[in-house]
Amino acid sequence: MSTVQYRTIAFNGKFFGAAPTGVHRVAEQLIAATDALIAKQTGSGVDYALVVRNRIAVPPYRNILCVRENPLARRMHRIAWEQCYLPMARRKDFILNLCNLGPLLHRDSATMIHDAQVYSAPDSYSPGFRLWYKFLFFFIGRRHRIIFTVSEFSKGELVRYGIASAEKITVIHNGCDHVLLVQPDARPLAALNLESKRYVLALANTQKHKNIAVLLNAFSGPELRDVALVLFGAATKADFEVLGHVVPPNVRFAGRVSDPELAGLMSHAGALAFPSLTEGFGLPPLEAMALGCPVLAAPLGALPEVCGDAALYADPFDPQAWSLKIRTVLDDEALREALIAEGRRHAAAFTWERAARELLEAVNAANR
Repeated sequence: MSTVQYRTIAFNGKFFGAAPTGVHRVAEQLIAATDALIAKQTGSGVDYALVVRNRIAVPPYRNILCVRENPLARRMHRIAWEQCYLPMARRKDFILNLCNLGPLLHRDSATMIHDAQVYSAPDSYSPGFRLWYKFLFFFIGRRHRIIFTVSEFSKGELVRYGIASAEKITVIHNGCDHVLLVQPDARPLAALNLESKRYVLALANTQKHKNIAVLLNAFSGPELRDVALVLFGAATKADFEVLGHVVPPNVRFAGRVSDPELAGLMSHAGALAFPSLTEGFGLPPLEAMALGCPVLAAPLGALPEVCGDAALYADPFDPQAWSLKIRTVLDDEALREALIAEGRRHAAAFTWERAARELLEAVNAANR
């Protein structure tokens, strides 16, 4: 790796302490993998820091210094902290922002924009959220030195919506090997009265582009009446019903689950269903593959790029197609075993070490 001109590369740690999201998971894993890689670098002359708000708990890194904010900034709103305090406090450093947003005032930055869904799936977000993200994306895409994203599909979307030029964007696929370090906890199976390999797992998410409605419709039909659909995540039955969805009786809500609990649910599921109309990446399908769970997905967004030939695909607008594919995966043991073997092989190529290496190489190349 080439030596960079900055004394310090600083990670924007605003996301630590916030409610967990998939984007935050990616940032945590990238920082942890970078921490492990730093020890292998020799003679770079560069320090690495994680800048966080005061009193926020962070993992114990060995090679990345945790820098806490000046006490005077304690009362700042999170947005003001990121847009005002961070660029002033780290004005001589190169700032890495891994959660879509970063300080507009700091040109020597790289920002990872995971998707362009505020443009492509506007109904999934509030008007205020869309306006704020579009405003920041417009300037981040033009001012920051590098724009990272997580798939070739997302890169195309960022170019399509005018967020950044293609030559400025670097694609870094997520890893999924973190799930192999988790000890699966099978207790949710007993709590939800589930039979191993005879239930389907999916997200409990009411955003329109997640398209869980097609699964609710599929599981209301006679073909899947004896199969449970287990939805994990924050959304409840009432959340779906208030939006006009009919939730059939064979749908069970696991609620928010821990990493071990999710690993347990994936390890014992008959399949993971992922019918999204668009995705910047789609990490749960790869996590499921790594744990030996067959995946059914919609052939849209980045899902074909990420899942390749290791998943079965179904028309996202046809509940009957999902019923047929789910029934086939549950009942055809030869197909099921083939999907599990191909899924494990496919997922093994997506590692956080590779992602972190590509991240540092791109930063170093931009700062020669």
